[in-house]
Amino acid sequence: MDIRREQLKKVSNTKYIIDVGAVPNMNVPGIIYASEKMISKILMDKSPIQVANVATLPGILKASMAMPDIHWGYGFPIGGVAAFDVDKGVISPGGVGYDINCGVRLLRTNFKKEEIQNKVEELLNKLFSNIPSGVGSSGKLRLTFNDLDNVMIKGVKWAVENGYGRPEDIETIEENGSMKGADTHAVSGRAKERGVPQLGTLGAGNHFLEIQVVEEVYNEQIAKVLGLFKDQITVLIHTGSRGLGHQVASDYIEVMLNAARKYGISLIDKQLAAAPFTSPEAKRYFSAMVGAANYAWVNRQLITHWTRESFKEVLKKSDREMGLEIIYDVAHNIAKVEEHIVDGKKVKVVVHRKGATRAFPPNHNEIPAKYKSIGQPVLVPGDMGRYSFVLVGTNKAMSETFGSTCHGAGRVMSRSQALREEQANAIVDSLNKKGIKIRAESKKTIVEESPEAYKDVQDVVDVLQEEGISTKIAKLRPIAVMKG
Repeated sequence: MDIRREQLKKVSNTKYIIDVGAVPNMNVPGIIYASEKMISKILMDKSPIQVANVATLPGILKASMAMPDIHWGYGFPIGGVAAFDVDKGVISPGGVGYDINCGVRLLRTNFKKEEIQNKVEELLNKLFSNIPSGVGSSGKLRLTFNDLDNVMIKGVKWAVENGYGRPEDIETIEENGSMKGADTHAVSGRAKERGVPQLGTLGAGNHFLEIQVVEEVYNEQIAKVLGLFKDQITVLIHTGSRGLGHQVASDYIEVMLNAARKYGISLIDKQLAAAPFTSPEAKRYFSAMVGAANYAWVNRQLITHWTRESFKEVLKKSDREMGLEIIYDVAHNIAKVEEHIVDGKKVKVVVHRKGATRAFPPNHNEIPAKYKSIGQPVLVPGDMGRYSFVLVGTNKAMSETFGSTCHGAGRVMSRSQALREEQANAIVDSLNKKGIKIRAESKKTIVEESPEAYKDVQDVVDVLQEEGISTKIAKLRPIAVMKG
């Protein structure tokens, strides 16, 4: 079954509605944020039917939503947002995804591009040697299982206490890098076995580390608050919870399938396996997911630490001279209990963001004090041949999308299709011509992550700017890319 073009009701230049009834037992409509230019391709990958399917789950509020970077995912579409009443609704591992708290972190430096131009290749090589990457890669740490439990409970506080960061790092990480509610007993032995050797590794697939330059600033006042300026060097880190998070998802999808039968939840798609949020099964999954999320924040923290060390080794500068301060760190795949206004009432909901980013407005109590006046920073990576964006959250996001926006460019070509149609050497040559250096563990990853495999992220953020869901602040262009 598919959603056809005639089943989409266009309500603005950048917003489409799937009415209740498009598939049986929808409780709320579906909403897809996209331009006319994008919608035909979105319909081709069948993700709109996933938007409609999510709307059948019990306790869903307002709408099943998808951002313009939407593409086919497991159960929920990637780019999906759905919020459920904490008393009457469910939690679904498919609404978080396999890479729990895959996310991005942006570091600012004190350097302009011309100051390090002749050191970029050396920096990239040093980063590549200092930060483990690739499929199944093992980290430089030698953790015990007790250490791992502390990582999952304490998050980035554990890293800072053990010398892998600065105390001020904590303030500019979502949830301060330490989400409450982790229970390490809810994480399986197999998940822990996978997690112990992989902490502090970039991984493969779409994960990366980029040295970037600020190419364009759209709002000087807000950029100044963020510490961004034209021609500045920044570093963007994109990775998640590695094998530990993947195993947590695998373990609990089976649990939730049984729970759905137990609690009489009718599933239009088995990949939407879910349990009532108040149930023991849901509580166990949520506490395991929190542990994996904290692990992911520590993972990005360790990579931040080795990034700082790499810059120091190559540039021979002090921490104060270099900067390398965290602007912000956001989760892309997570479920959270939050308070939102629904039908004029403040209610507690469990918001699933899968390939979506929190985008809270100015003066929200969960934003760092120094960003209260501007709204939450939102980091949106593109592909390795184009650019990434820094946005901020808005009041309209809070009222319309449960404080959510896009997370990236979104794929338009599967990895297998990219492998058939692209060649590594041609991609590297093309990047070099654009002034982008690349180091990767495998040619396969280069091909799978070809720029042509992704939407133009400019199109994605422009949709949300037009809708008022988030505001563009700066555009960042890669000059060096590290891939697994």
